[in-house]
Amino acid sequence: MKTPVLVINFKSYRESTGRKAVEISKLAEKISRETGIEIAVAPTSVDIVKVREQVSIPVFAQHADPITPGPYTGRINVENLKDWNIDGIIINHSEYQLRISEIDFLVKAGRANGLETIVCTNNIDVTRAVAEFSPDYIAIEPPELIGGDISVSKARPEVVENSVRIVERIDRNIKVLCGAGVKTGEDVKRAMELGSRGILVASGVVKARNIENAIRDLLKGMGEMDG
Repeated sequence: MKTPVLVINFKSYRESTGRKAVEISKLAEKISRETGIEIAVAPTSVDIVKVREQVSIPVFAQHADPITPGPYTGRINVENLKDWNIDGIIINHSEYQLRISEIDFLVKAGRANGLETIVCTNNIDVTRAVAEFSPDYIAIEPPELIGGDISVSKARPEVVENSVRIVERIDRNIKVLCGAGVKTGEDVKRAMELGSRGILVASGVVKARNIENAIRDLLKGMGEMDG
C-alpha cells in the first residue's frame, strides 16, 4: 500500500457485515479514486472473498492463524488468503492477541506469500519486540482507548512519538499507523504530525451515522483538499 493510508477494520458489526461489507468497500473505493488517498478494508473472514471480487482497493484479513495448510478445522492459514488474492493481514489486534512467536510466524508467512502485514501493538515494549520482525506496518493501539471518543494522538501522544522513534531506529522501512479512538480529521492530522503514516479505524467509520462523510472527514487530516 502507498501512504498515507486509511485502513478500515469492519470487525463483526452488523453495520459492516454481509451485503453492507460490499457496500462500504465500494464506497471506500469510490472515495479513494476521487481523492487519490489509499484506503484499505478488512472485512470478516465470511465476507472477505466476496469483497475481494467486488473491489480493487487493498483487502486485508482481520486475522490469520499461525499454521500451515493441514488438518485445522475452523482455522485460517496465510496460503488460503493468498489463493484468493487477499492483500494483507491484521495481526495481534487487541481483540485477538497472539504470542510473540505466533506474530513472528505470521509476519514471515505473510512475507513468503506476498501479503502485507499490519501488527497491532499496545505499548512501547511490544512495539520494540515486533519491530525486530520487520512487518510492513505497526499499528499503535492502547486498548483502553479502542472504541472510545478520545484518540491516542490526543490522550497519549508520547506513545505515537516514542513508537515512531523506536521503530525507525530498528527498521526504517516499517511504517507506523495510529489507531484507538480516531474519529475526526483533526485526530488524523495530529497523528500524522506525530509521525504516523496512516490510520487504522473501525467504529469511527462503520458505526458512523453517515459513513461517506466520516471517511471524507478522516481523509482531510491526511491532506485532502475541500471540493
